[in-house]
This record gives sequence, structure tokens and C-alpha cells, in this order.
Amino acid sequence: MEYSRRMSGNIHDMASEGWRGPADHIIRGQIMEAADAHFRQFGYGKTTVSGLAGAIGFSKAYIYKFFDSKQAIGEAIAMRHVVEICDAAEKAVKNDKTSPEKLRLLFRSVTKSSVDLFFLERQLYDMVSHAVVEDWHCNRVMNDRMQALVESIVKEGRLSGAFERKTPLDETCRAIRQAMKSFCHPAMLAYNLDNWPKAQNELVNLVLRSLAP
Repeated sequence: MEYSRRMSGNIHDMASEGWRGPADHIIRGQIMEAADAHFRQFGYGKTTVSGLAGAIGFSKAYIYKFFDSKQAIGEAIAMRHVVEICDAAEKAVKNDKTSPEKLRLLFRSVTKSSVDLFFLERQLYDMVSHAVVEDWHCNRVMNDRMQALVESIVKEGRLSGAFERKTPLDETCRAIRQAMKSFCHPAMLAYNLDNWPKAQNELVNLVLRSLAP
């Protein structure tokens, strides 16, 4: 199935505690493909396992052989979007640019991915909001990857002399991540949507000035 092909290579990383049976089972891919379509059309909140089972042609009991809850299915779909956002961010900063430019690109990439999801896939955006508010595993994966990316840029900037070194590294990284949330956290993005990209650029400028030696 198409969904199974899109997931190949990352399936074990995407697996959550709510999965049952073999991670790469073809039926799991079919369930996730149908769930993805359902979530896009009706939204996560209005989708039930019973409704999903009827759309696929499986019994609800059969779906529970692969997922232990609707949240487990939703998290598998949300994880795919988390991976796409993180991959795009890592790709954006993989170049020979300076550390300040990389930090600017990181902010821009994460914000653009979040805004695109908000406008183009609003129902899926609402599901991602559930993931953040309820702290699903995929949300922790994104936080960990973003934290590692920010830390690598800050360390590089300190080594090159582009960033100050007096503030403890963990404090600096936490502050940068907190600033990023203004344009990627679902609730905060919705509030700041009318002001981007100008407000996002102004925020990055402020962060970079605070990092100057």
C-alpha cells in the first residue's frame, strides 16, 4: 500500500506503545491509510474506531489487533508529520552557512511547516494539537529532535565566536526553544498567525542579538 511505502525505513522509529503485532504488517499500513483519509475529512475528534472499521471493511476487534486505541492510530499519523517537520528543519540547516543564518533558517523551516499544516490540512493540524496538549510520544520525539538541533547550532556558534559563551548552554537552548514555540505550538501559532512572517523575523532578530558575544 502507498502508506506502507511512505513509512518504510522509519516504521520502527514511529512505533508507539499502543501498537500491537508486527510493526511492518501490511494490514497496519491499510488501517493507517484509511485513518489518514478519515482524519483529513472528519477530524481526529469526530473519528471513532467503529466508524473507521466500517470504512475499511474490517471489524473493530480486528483493528484492535494492531492498535490498542484511537489515540494509538492518531499518534501513528501525527508521528509521520512530526518526522516530516523535523527532517525538513534538519535539511534546511545542513549547509555551509554561519550559525546565525542556520538558526534563522531553523525558525523559518519549522514555522513554515506549521503554517502549511494549519492552512492546508486543518483537520490534521487539529490532531497534532491533541498530540501537543496531551503530550503524545510523537510530541516528545519532536521536542527531542528540535532540542538536539538547536544545541548543535548553538555549540557551533560558540566555537566559531558568533555566539556568547557566558550563559549556560542548557539555559540558552531552553530559551531559544521557548521562543520557537510562539510559531509552532498549535495554540500560540493560531494566536500569532496574522503577524507572521514579519513577527517571526523580528523574534529571530531579537534572539540573535541576545546571542551576540
